[in-house]
Amino acid sequence: MADVKQKSKAQAVRDYIAEHPKAKYKDVAEALSKQGVEVAAKYVSRVKSRAKATKPKGEKQIKLKKGKSKFTGGTATFPRHNLERALRIPKAILEQNAGRECTEQESASFVGITYNRGPYVVELSSASKFGLLERSSGKVRLTDLARMILRPQDEGARLKGLRNAVLKAPELSDVYERYRGENLPDEQLLNNALVAKFRIPQEKLAEFKAIFKNSLEYAKLIEQTNGKSRILDVSGAGEVPVDTGARVKKLGKGISVSSKDTCLVVMPFAEPQGAYYDQIYKPAIEKAGLRPVRADVEIFGAGKITDQVWRGIKAAKILVAELTTRNPNVFYELGLAHALRKPAVLVSSNEHDVPFDLRHLRVIYYDVMDPFWGRKLIDKVAEDILFAIKNPKEAIFKPEEEG
Repeated sequence: MADVKQKSKAQAVRDYIAEHPKAKYKDVAEALSKQGVEVAAKYVSRVKSRAKATKPKGEKQIKLKKGKSKFTGGTATFPRHNLERALRIPKAILEQNAGRECTEQESASFVGITYNRGPYVVELSSASKFGLLERSSGKVRLTDLARMILRPQDEGARLKGLRNAVLKAPELSDVYERYRGENLPDEQLLNNALVAKFRIPQEKLAEFKAIFKNSLEYAKLIEQTNGKSRILDVSGAGEVPVDTGARVKKLGKGISVSSKDTCLVVMPFAEPQGAYYDQIYKPAIEKAGLRPVRADVEIFGAGKITDQVWRGIKAAKILVAELTTRNPNVFYELGLAHALRKPAVLVSSNEHDVPFDLRHLRVIYYDVMDPFWGRKLIDKVAEDILFAIKNPKEAIFKPEEEG
């Protein structure tokens, strides 16, 4: 019986520390005492020390065939419930307690279930991670965001609130920001990215993907297009707090880029796409810290055009290819880039103009009917340029037989 009691105390301490990582040992003990769990500050210290001792250091690697390895990921911090489920407790507090502050135990009674420090605390944690609840010293209160969603002035306000909630959620927001404006990769590629780039533990992949997709569907941030899941980009509309400047700065860390490095833009001559160079691609490339060069204007001079294109592609650090209208020159130049194993950022206004043998690659899609499309595309192209330089293997064409 004593072992069970000690185990429940230790779990209570771990749960509280997980939600309040900066809390002092004395504060943890006092907060738990109010919840009916009597522990000393020294006991809190011992539990926290044991947790640190058993925590994996860095990422583990699993050896695969042919000497390859893959990351198993880190420690999951994403909400363990989707957005719709995470609204259950805030909704109950609003309906049963007029939205007033209450204890965690009282909130459980409003939901109509028995309070426990296991599943119920995890659900409280999920609501907090979506920015729907604030928790302190065993008490919970609704946030303005929760009220905006549950008692909106109109449907537009509710949708904006739901989207903001997704962008507050750890790890869900990171994956959204990375793939906004793009199709999600195929299953295996997505799994690899979630583990290696986003540090989702291997054993949590299925859970994370279900929560991610369900939450985005609930907030209308994902749509099905030709059998693919496309993440909608609403960053430029002021609806969601995507700090593109911070993302560009973060992606630029550890990358050696100078204003002398060129980014070659291959695109149609004709309007309206021809005008996008000055409107979109040049400012995007400069935002990423490179020197923009337009293939059809700035490298064509005396001599054979094919030789100049070849030299221009070889000299470029990366390419941006505008695929809209299926321009033959663009595909020829992109083919040369693929032969030279140059990383390329692909852009199109529609999936029809992306040849089937390129659709397995990442493509940024834009919609000129969106009043914010230009600003969104500038930010997204700048981010993808830096990401491709940092992760060139993901932006280089590789025949299927090479894997």
